[in-house]
Amino acid sequence: MIKIENNIGKINITDEVFTNLAGEAATSCFGVKGMVACAKEGGPWQLLRRESMSKGVRVHNEEDGSVSLELHIGVDYGVPIATVVGSIINEVSYKLEKSTGIPLKTIDVYVDAIIA
Repeated sequence: MIKIENNIGKINITDEVFTNLAGEAATSCFGVKGMVACAKEGGPWQLLRRESMSKGVRVHNEEDGSVSLELHIGVDYGVPIATVVGSIINEVSYKLEKSTGIPLKTIDVYVDAIIA
């Protein structure tokens, strides 16, 4: 959770806000099938539904007040992965910084599945 305090009051932004915003931004990019998560320890990867896509995002609160993200995605077969990942990084960082005002330190994108 990120806590912001000023002379007017306090704001607490939970990790769920970041996961929902990042998941929504990532899945809106061309070539992204959806967020993915591992079914069980070492089990197969599964595509997540919209309501549970936050399981494909991990939030790390940094000591300097910034946030780092890990995104686990599935992409369409045949799309240029580097281009899709670059698009995701740009879209997620823009939407999160615009919505929350919190700087992003890193965004790591893991392509865990290619879906035909």
